[in-house]
Amino acid sequence: MKAMILAAGRGERLRPLTDRVPKALVEVAGKALLARHLERLARAGYREAVINVSHLSEQVVSRIGDGAAYGIAIAWSREPEALETAGGIAQARELLGPGPFLLINADVWCDLDLARLRARELGPRLAHLVLVPNPAHRPGGDFSLGGEIVGNDASPRYTYAGIAVMRPALVASVAGGRKAPLAPLLRAAAAQGLVSGELYRGTWRDVGTPERLAELEALLGKLAGAG
Repeated sequence: MKAMILAAGRGERLRPLTDRVPKALVEVAGKALLARHLERLARAGYREAVINVSHLSEQVVSRIGDGAAYGIAIAWSREPEALETAGGIAQARELLGPGPFLLINADVWCDLDLARLRARELGPRLAHLVLVPNPAHRPGGDFSLGGEIVGNDASPRYTYAGIAVMRPALVASVAGGRKAPLAPLLRAAAAQGLVSGELYRGTWRDVGTPERLAELEALLGKLAGAG
């Protein structure tokens, strides 16, 4: 299974830091977020990754290179203008190939065992989402979860962790080069019973603001000290 890391966003909420540093290269506890993802993917047995880039893209490409330093072969999907989540996946279709792939947002950190998702069978479904208990900054969550079926019910609702296994067919309606968000496509697929999911109660952080970046910095510092 290939992995795709969404790294094209500008990181508006992290400005002014992201005016000069791409969001994916923001460092936490001395290491770039993107580097942390690549190391974890390699340890979990992934050998190929597609990364989309746009804002300050050449900084990302020159810093990470072909992935040899991380034990994972990288194909770069360049976007002259950021195409949002579904648009980015659609743009990278040829690089991803026809099979299911792991999708992970560059601006999250999670201690979930990614090796487990490599063996995830989708069956007739289009996607399998990792959901987490709603954090303070997203109290309403994104999706409901009944057993393993993701839906759009009013409750109980959980937050999408930015980690999923999905088929390229999920973005079949999105033309290459067109901007499109992923959430509406996931909601439409969930309404048809085509999305499964799991609730992960381990450590997860969305690094979307300076405050949450500082929280993750403190957490990883504490974990390193305990180790």
